[in-house]
Amino acid sequence: MLRSYEYNGFTLEVSVEVDVSIQLGKGMQSVPGYVAVVRVFRDRSAVAIFSPLRFGEVRGRAFATEADALMGGYSAARKIVDDLFSHERN
Repeated sequence: MLRSYEYNGFTLEVSVEVDVSIQLGKGMQSVPGYVAVVRVFRDRSAVAIFSPLRFGEVRGRAFATEADALMGGYSAARKIVDDLFSHERN
């Protein structure tokens, strides 16, 4: 799943991947988890500002659903733009 959003002069690209790094104890069922992969571009730029970032939930846990991962990634991407680039817009 891949989505692109426009936000304050930036393009936020959020994709969702299945997290296969979960190690469960003996006899436990594996439950799929999802992580968001975020890339931030300046508008009209073909190159991302920095390397892709992977996000999960609190304490490094994977998101429970693809939709949660997508929205979590989108929220994280907006926060990155607000925190790192808000001084450029003022």
